[in-house]
Amino acid sequence: MERAAQGADGGGGSNSSSRSSSRATSAGSSPSCSLAGRGVSGRSAAAGLGGGGSRSSPGSVAASPCGGSGRRREPALEGVLSKYTNLLQGWQNRYFVLDFEAGILQYFVNEQSKHQKPRGALSLSGAIVSLSDEAPHMLVVYSANGEMYKLRAADAKEKQFWVTQLRACAKYHMEMNSKMMTQVEGQQKNLVHAIESLPGSGPLTALDQDLLLLKATSAATLSCLGECLSLLQQSLHQASQPSHRPGASESILGWHGPKSHSTEQLKNGTLGSLPSASASITWAILPNSVEDEQTCPPEPEPNSGPELVLSEDEKSDTEDQEETEVGVMEDQRSVILHLISQLKLGMDLTKVVLPTFILEKRSLLEMYADFLAHPDLLLAVTAGATPQDRVIGFVEYYLTAFHEGRKGTLAKKPYNPIIGETFHCSWEVPKDRFKPKRTATPTPSGHEHPMADDPSKNYKMRFVAEQVSHHPPISCFYCECKEKRLCINTHIWTKSKFMGMSVGVSMIGEGVLRLLEHGEEYVFTLPSAYARSILTIPWVELGGKVSITCAKTGYSATVIFHTKPFYGGKVHRVTAEVKHNPTNTIVCKAHGEWNGTLEFTYNNGETKVIDTTMLPVYPKKIRPLEKQGPMESRNLWREVTRCLRLGDIDAATEQKRRLEEKQRTEERKRENLRTPWRPKYFIQEGDGWVYFNPLWKAH
Repeated sequence: MERAAQGADGGGGSNSSSRSSSRATSAGSSPSCSLAGRGVSGRSAAAGLGGGGSRSSPGSVAASPCGGSGRRREPALEGVLSKYTNLLQGWQNRYFVLDFEAGILQYFVNEQSKHQKPRGALSLSGAIVSLSDEAPHMLVVYSANGEMYKLRAADAKEKQFWVTQLRACAKYHMEMNSKMMTQVEGQQKNLVHAIESLPGSGPLTALDQDLLLLKATSAATLSCLGECLSLLQQSLHQASQPSHRPGASESILGWHGPKSHSTEQLKNGTLGSLPSASASITWAILPNSVEDEQTCPPEPEPNSGPELVLSEDEKSDTEDQEETEVGVMEDQRSVILHLISQLKLGMDLTKVVLPTFILEKRSLLEMYADFLAHPDLLLAVTAGATPQDRVIGFVEYYLTAFHEGRKGTLAKKPYNPIIGETFHCSWEVPKDRFKPKRTATPTPSGHEHPMADDPSKNYKMRFVAEQVSHHPPISCFYCECKEKRLCINTHIWTKSKFMGMSVGVSMIGEGVLRLLEHGEEYVFTLPSAYARSILTIPWVELGGKVSITCAKTGYSATVIFHTKPFYGGKVHRVTAEVKHNPTNTIVCKAHGEWNGTLEFTYNNGETKVIDTTMLPVYPKKIRPLEKQGPMESRNLWREVTRCLRLGDIDAATEQKRRLEEKQRTEERKRENLRTPWRPKYFIQEGDGWVYFNPLWKAH
């Protein structure tokens, strides 16, 4: 039986012979409103509860406040209920007090101790009260904070009596919170209006740093509270009407969140520009003109075929892309503050062009390639002697893949790929350094991994990525090693959302690892990413549950990336569990940090520790810029990258604007001609995308 939340409860025997009443008590003046209007009648019941009895007096009703401006202490409903404590002690009689005005359900060991500190207390605002057939006359109270009380009454009438009062209390306080939110919304609008009405110059302006921070944080706080209230209201509504699930557009108790003209403009992509505190920091949501388009790389014909990438042209990547570990500068902060004050919680950021200074110097397509910086661990999967070895090997690779995809701890955003943009690279893994067993120890020989001079002594893994769609933004990548008969095909739709003082990015889609030697396919998903503390020193964390499954062998893995709790807790935690589903056997567990140390425990009793910071990194091999096509990532973004390296934000913004406007112009032309975009390397199959010449079709 599920263990209920028990507060400090854990002692005190069951008083099976006790007899008590559920009654209303007043700590002040008596209630002045009629109970009949609430549809509650007095009743009495006598039934056995643990061998004793319980009775409810006609006055035992927690009446709600009846209007008027005066505040009075409303009566409290109190009496004995049996509470499930734990597996060892089971059900225990406890004395409960429902304080309707405070919206709190408290319990004590017995009636005599009710003037002492309660053993536990549950806030009923947003709580759900439901019936249960787990035990006779049982009800369950689910608090909004996750706590749960399992309770039993003396009989069916007593149970229904408590349920009615608890639900009435929960509903009343939710309605009061809704009214309070409406008042706060009005006050926040007045605050914003007062700030925006300030003169454009003088000692105090609308662009004052402190006022912008106040404006942004008040909007974000109100949005977060409104979202929480809405979720609680939906939970209550669904609990009271289980046969009906409200849609996303249905209102429950009426708080719809703040609306502003500027928010709607941002959502529709019609806002021309936002003011900045510095002339050197300017940017636009959607540019209104096209200038100097001749400087943009020409876009290839939509039906042009795949380009031949020569291996002999590829050189080891020596470009330093490490991002500077600094916080947000003051003049940049005002731009972010103004942006935040215009956004609404949950808003899709697809059409919002973010300031250039938050960009890192690489495309999203190249970031996906950097997740493959440990190709030796990936190729080692093929050498597993059994299906269990191979699935565990892939989980080990998966958990170590993400840390190298981040260039430093600072949260910066890679370039949004232009439709038709591609990225090519490869890796070489020396055969004499290949690790064929999952129990082998990672080579702690420095960060950069040496490569053999003779290509015949290396395994070669090739990679190609392409942006196949602009709306929605869908990226595909494919990599293969012909010698090991291994390939991965992945499609990802990135969807970003504003979350108050952070930004969340969901990576929707899936990848498939194919081991052709064994006829196995491993389908995997990807975690979400979050940029936290965007006003100070932004940092990245991963979050969410992902899965890895192999239908042929019956093995699956569940990986959970844990986000940091609001109070305490560690950052970057990850846990994983590998299971053989036909036998329901857990064969491996893992825990640790995805960018630190990971510990694996296997069902044979063995353990292994992998320090991701000590794993050797295999540098990409990539062609020099002069040999890259006009739509290859580094060549396409070369001017933006150059300006960012020089610290010339204005020039970088202008170069980025030209690229994006060129993309929009070409998209409008295709729409007018009704010519669909045709990617070079990937073909749409159902809801997914597949490489045009994959290894499993070529062999």
